[in-house]
Amino acid sequence: MSHSARLSDYRAALTTPGMRGPVVASLLARLPIAMVGLSLLLYVERATGSFAVAGMVSAAALVGVAMGSVVQGRLMDRFGPTRPLAFVTGLFALFVTFSVLAVEAGAPVYVLVPLALGVGATEPMVGSASRALWERMVPSGATRMAAYAYESISMEVFFILGPGLAGLLLAAPWAGTGVVTGAVLMVVGALWFAFNPVVRAWGPVAAAPRPLLGAFAYPGMRTVALAALGFGVTIGFVEVAVPAFAKAAGHASMGGLMLSLWSISSVIFGVLYGMRPWPRPMHLRLPVLLGGFGLLTLLLAIPLTLVGLGIALFVVGTLITPQSTAHSAAIEQVTPNGMAAEAFGWVITSVTVGLAIGQGLSGQLIEHFGTRPAFVASGVAGLLIALAVWLLRGTVRRGVPRSAEPLPQRSEMELAAR
Repeated sequence: MSHSARLSDYRAALTTPGMRGPVVASLLARLPIAMVGLSLLLYVERATGSFAVAGMVSAAALVGVAMGSVVQGRLMDRFGPTRPLAFVTGLFALFVTFSVLAVEAGAPVYVLVPLALGVGATEPMVGSASRALWERMVPSGATRMAAYAYESISMEVFFILGPGLAGLLLAAPWAGTGVVTGAVLMVVGALWFAFNPVVRAWGPVAAAPRPLLGAFAYPGMRTVALAALGFGVTIGFVEVAVPAFAKAAGHASMGGLMLSLWSISSVIFGVLYGMRPWPRPMHLRLPVLLGGFGLLTLLLAIPLTLVGLGIALFVVGTLITPQSTAHSAAIEQVTPNGMAAEAFGWVITSVTVGLAIGQGLSGQLIEHFGTRPAFVASGVAGLLIALAVWLLRGTVRRGVPRSAEPLPQRSEMELAAR
């Protein structure tokens, strides 16, 4: 299988017949993915005056995402995305509405936290469906790899834009504007995606295995999930340490901008890396990229000024998108046909859990020892988990048998019958 992509492959993927609608709809649905959670945190803090309460609400939403992504992915593999996405999108709209009403009513934390958990759990996983749709629309090869790289790059762009939009909307007369705006974009985009003709034509794979643990039953998938966990843990440490560094330097407002620097280099290098990835074998690529990321992250412990930290972040960010793309591409190697949406859900869950672990530990280290130990711990954690992935690399190399052809779609007659 080819794991490299040229610029012409990106163009071929994005101009695949029938994909224009899903691509645009998924962009709309995923734009607020890094905006809703942050907007909710800022909204609750503004309403309650407590970062402690806001942090608990934000953490609950994160836990909800980790729980809901796998369940939604399994349902989409089993029934196609249209019905599951339509159902959870409706629930998502309800949970957001109830959360806003609860905040406005001054509800206690024991009410806000379960509602936030529901918001996260029902957040429509258009990203999983979009990533899995390429398996059905594009044959295995360079064009499909370009499609996966596009998915990772576009997500990175959203993580650049999302926090900025959340900050801008916080300045609106009503502090909940960001939450509602993000939710509306997500609902409209998810429904548009779900009812697109090529998405409605997505049927289950009749012969697809259905083990109790789903995609996680396959050893290679567990190794990919471990790599994604290490990726999340490493980033989680940094996402807390960078704003803390900026605050200690007397420029607290620069924290978000500093994190944008590594997202920018991630996007730029992600495109270039997709054209000539290294190492070529996926079972080597996963541990090498994570280990390289951990090693580069140690650079963040060196600078004493914001300028120096910004330069270091720009260098470290080069290995973010390559890892996201590798996680997506590895799914093809470690799971059978018909399990892509759930498998990608496991990747999302692993990254989310890793972020939560990294952020929690980083906060404790910063509180007692400062930012430098947090940066060092980030790099060490990445290297240690990369070592574990290296020891398990044989599970990815063996993989599982699967067809290289696009998966079958429902016919117009079958759609009409539905």
